[in-house]
Amino acid sequence: MAVQQCLIIIKPDGLVKSLTGNIITSLSETKLKIVGAKIVKVKRELAEKHYAELKNKKPHVFEGTIEYITGKYHTDRVLVLVYHGENAIENIRDIVGPTNPEEAKPTTIRGRYGRIHSKTGIFENVIHSSDSPESAEKEIKLWFSPEELAEIIYPVIKEKISVQRIIWQ
Repeated sequence: MAVQQCLIIIKPDGLVKSLTGNIITSLSETKLKIVGAKIVKVKRELAEKHYAELKNKKPHVFEGTIEYITGKYHTDRVLVLVYHGENAIENIRDIVGPTNPEEAKPTTIRGRYGRIHSKTGIFENVIHSSDSPESAEKEIKLWFSPEELAEIIYPVIKEKISVQRIIWQ
């Protein structure tokens, strides 16, 4: 058994349909720890980085996927979580189900809540989950900074930098 991390994104259709509580409840069956969580307004640049592999493997669905995750059909916000623990990826993916909602068992998250939008061909599958330790690390580092996680899960360095940021007035 390996300790792993897994990035979860509750996608725009999941937020609009108020499925976040149901999804998190389903994922709690894994007994994994949540070490990061935040709402993100998805910009095109972030979406393109996240789905870069899709651009090469399935270019015919890339643009629709970018439009979907950045809010063309629902909202431009997602809930992003990092789960941490034993066999996190396999345990989560068993509960999430296959990417295509039509292939997912009705007991999985995608089987219960997903659909294929007939006009666009977009899979509204309500959730993303990392599919390997390598993609989990890449995705987590893309969506979160080390300070945003409750535990250090990858090696970090301390560096003094000067940044401009928005603060409360």
